[in-house]
Amino acid sequence: MSTQETHDHGHGDGHAHEPQSFLSKYIFPLDHKMIAMQYLFTGMAMALIGGFTVYVFRMQLAFPGAHVPGFGMVSPDRYNMLVTSHGTIMIFWVAMPVLIAALGNYLIPLMIGADDMVFPRINRLSYQIFLLSALVLISSFFVTGGAFGGAWTAYPPLSARGDYNATGLGSSLWLVAVALEFVAFLLGGINFITTAMNARAPGMKLTDIPMVVWMIVLASIMFMASVGPLVAGAIMLLFDQQLGTAFFDPNRGGDPVLWQHLFWFFGHPEVYVVLLPAMGIVAEVITTFARKKLFAYKTVLYTAAATGIIGFFVWAHHQFIAGIDPRMASLFTITTLIISVPVAEMLFVYIATLYGGSIRLTTPMLWALAFIAEFLLGGVTGIFLGAAGSDIYFHDTYFVVAHFHYTFFPIAFIATFAAITYWFPKMFGRMMDERLGKIHFWITIIAFNFIFIPLFLTGAAGDHRRIYNYQHFPEQWTPTLQNLRILATYALLVMIAAQVIFFVNFFKSLKSGPKAEKNPWKANTLEWVAPSPPPHGNFEEMPTVYRGPYEYGHPDRELDYWPQNEPA
Repeated sequence: MSTQETHDHGHGDGHAHEPQSFLSKYIFPLDHKMIAMQYLFTGMAMALIGGFTVYVFRMQLAFPGAHVPGFGMVSPDRYNMLVTSHGTIMIFWVAMPVLIAALGNYLIPLMIGADDMVFPRINRLSYQIFLLSALVLISSFFVTGGAFGGAWTAYPPLSARGDYNATGLGSSLWLVAVALEFVAFLLGGINFITTAMNARAPGMKLTDIPMVVWMIVLASIMFMASVGPLVAGAIMLLFDQQLGTAFFDPNRGGDPVLWQHLFWFFGHPEVYVVLLPAMGIVAEVITTFARKKLFAYKTVLYTAAATGIIGFFVWAHHQFIAGIDPRMASLFTITTLIISVPVAEMLFVYIATLYGGSIRLTTPMLWALAFIAEFLLGGVTGIFLGAAGSDIYFHDTYFVVAHFHYTFFPIAFIATFAAITYWFPKMFGRMMDERLGKIHFWITIIAFNFIFIPLFLTGAAGDHRRIYNYQHFPEQWTPTLQNLRILATYALLVMIAAQVIFFVNFFKSLKSGPKAEKNPWKANTLEWVAPSPPPHGNFEEMPTVYRGPYEYGHPDRELDYWPQNEPA
């Protein structure tokens, strides 16, 4: 495509200036930014549901048999449903829609100089299917027998129809909801990849694409490549539940370990599907507030691609005690240790970026620094679980729960808070309150560590996950271990309360925050050339990328991207 054709793509059809009704703007939008807001606010609403579920079952663990305010008594079946719903919602209906769909939709066209996604109607359809999936999941709470309670990994025979099935229709609705959500993200991934590769502003080379855009594109490719076997497995499991087949039921000749292979072939790449966008967010924030270019940009890019490839060869480290061949366990131990190398390399590149920088500890920068610190703790503890010998002891204990949250909480929440506080001025044209932002940051981070460091200790002591009441296990019902569970629960209550500060800051700033400048952070990526908030069509005049006499990201330059009518 010629330079002039790329430039004309922005406003050639005039759609950016057409008047819009309420329905066409807010309910059935084609504008990528409004679709991003739909994903964002839906993800925030689902996070409230996921947060409520963890509040209830942590209260049961700390005070077994007590009446939980706002919920009542927690039966064993309800406990399993709450734990399953929490994991499912936080992974599939919070992390993915916010990190990939919301931020991908919002940032990709703005950061590459496009007016919209290349397939806006497919983009709208992806959100509509995602919303349907959320409604199907919520509806499963109200059917006879209640929601699915077989854990978010849905291992048969607990999830398959037969003598072991205790969930009824709820398990089938859970499967349908997950399948719909996967369809939504497949459609979204088509848009993200095609837009980033084909709708860039004139002059923007592949090595000029901001890191967060690259990370979302790579995550979309990984998702597309890994989700197929799980979709096939989900159909087989649905047949087991509703049609009486026996793909996974061992009582009738099925193989439950087959499901584990199909699930984890997707499940472990899924970790990197959400990790890579988080790493991209942190890259954008630290370069802005350290006033430096990203150290070893191409190295990070190649490393991220290598992480995605190696991520397809580590899945069976989740199955070390499932009866797989011990020789294969040794192989997957090696690949697991290998994949820790590129992830560690990316984090150390970020630390090198900070070195010698003119660092400003704004709220987004605090979140980005916390991501690096907390995720490193998650990575180090993961080495114990990646080695077959130690995993035999730690498997399915609270050590795994703590490790997983030290990787996933930085991804799903710390990086998300960094992104929202950083791009809030661009999204809504107003500034968030820095004082409230920092109060929210410190309470959340301190409480988070007080939740999960105790769980490392209880897990190392042998606490098995998904136990409803430890009073039934006298060796685990000791004052020391129970006090740690109570400490973790109190810290959770503090962390949940801290999110009220975030929501107050968010909605108060949305309505009455100080008006934001076009580029309040003095960043040098292309979205800051657009007005705040950007209009439908994004740019007043579609930009062209010029290379100035200074290096990309130089602290003395406000922007290295120049509007077309302004000479370099």
